[in-house]
Amino acid sequence: MAKVFTITVPPKLGNKRRERSSDPRYVDGQRLLVEAMKYLAQADPVQNRPAIELISEHVRTRFRMSDSPLG
Repeated sequence: MAKVFTITVPPKLGNKRRERSSDPRYVDGQRLLVEAMKYLAQADPVQNRPAIELISEHVRTRFRMSDSPLG
């Protein structure tokens, strides 16, 4: 049986956390994807469901799934 070795690394206490700022290109890209989902849902929600699900899976980590354009 193999043995697992761990090497402990002390935390760097002198670091200050840097301020997070959103990239406007990223936000615009997410907005565009949401608009595409709304358009597909209005055009033909039954036939476009696979495309909507694909886009939805892409944005799932950033938006709530309760915001689905399918209602």
